[in-house]
Amino acid sequence: MTTNNDNIVIENVIAGDTNAFAILVERYKDLVFTLALQMLKNREEAEEVSQDAFIKVYKSLSKFKGDSKFSTWVYRVTYNTCLDRLKKNKRQQNTVAIDEFTEHHIKTLDNALESMEREEKQTAIKRCLELLPSEDSFLMTLYYFDEQSLDEISKITGLTANNVKVKLFRSRKKLGSIFMQQLEPEIIEVYGKAFK
Repeated sequence: MTTNNDNIVIENVIAGDTNAFAILVERYKDLVFTLALQMLKNREEAEEVSQDAFIKVYKSLSKFKGDSKFSTWVYRVTYNTCLDRLKKNKRQQNTVAIDEFTEHHIKTLDNALESMEREEKQTAIKRCLELLPSEDSFLMTLYYFDEQSLDEISKITGLTANNVKVKLFRSRKKLGSIFMQQLEPEIIEVYGKAFK
């Protein structure tokens, strides 16, 4: 999934091979949908926004200058499309009480997650991510599941890298408190006694 490979497909689409766009959709549709779902918390809306995002990408393809990775540009379009939808909905996002959550707890959370089986961990994280406010879960998805760098996330969201770092730290604190509420007590017992 190299940038060069994307660029070749993009050139083909711009040259008139509209079928080639399906390759780009296939390549990015899962993560675009996941990101939209994290922002909107609603499956149908996430599907609609994903389609809208790809339509915008298709229409603006000739404007893509290649000064960032194509994936970064696609996620940025997705992010902005989600923001537009949220503004339109003006829906209240659920919020989580952070309480006092120290760095020690975050380290414990990381250690506990490392101990869990990969699949079990992914499922647990995804379940808890759904309870985070939109922007938090969007950032966490990019950082943990798509392993985007701070710089890439900065380009996607238009925030400074430092701001992204601060927001990720706060998001992890919120995620930590959700874990405390959501994970079964026996899981906490097994995976991290210091949670208590």
